[in-house]
Amino acid sequence: MSRIAKSPVEVPKGVDLSVDGQNIKVKGAKGERSMTVHPEVVVSFEDGVVRVKPRDEASNDYAMAGTMRSLIANMVQGVSKGFEKKLQLVGVGYRAQAQGKTLNLSLGFSHPVVFEVPEGIEIETPSQTEVVVKGADKQQVGQVAANIRSFRPPEPYKGKGVKYADERIIRKEAKKK
Repeated sequence: MSRIAKSPVEVPKGVDLSVDGQNIKVKGAKGERSMTVHPEVVVSFEDGVVRVKPRDEASNDYAMAGTMRSLIANMVQGVSKGFEKKLQLVGVGYRAQAQGKTLNLSLGFSHPVVFEVPEGIEIETPSQTEVVVKGADKQQVGQVAANIRSFRPPEPYKGKGVKYADERIIRKEAKKK
């Protein structure tokens, strides 16, 4: 039985949430998100608090209620605070430069890598070896960060590549004679 579904989602000031049957719309300073809730889940919004309950007492319905509660909480947080992922480029000559809706990466290839930034995502480069991906959709922010990392994932011998800022690379020892 899901315990996540039992905890309510608090909606902060400045965020408008509307529940219309199985459709939920959330609007805030960072954007607007909408979602259709699973038919086995009932959502109620009263006094700035969203509550999620399963229609029946089946275990699958409790699991789905917990999932929907997490998705609603992520939408509320996304339109109020937003989400961000930080990436670091480790390696000699590895650089990143944001230019409008493109990200130019020098990752040791014979050619520069040009990444087109999707709609709803903002990319900043505070320094040449740091990339910050920001947006209102948690899933999209994570996917864009994973796509940038996939151009040159960190290798285990020297640790060179594109890595998440909080990622720990497990290093291997070099071959000995």
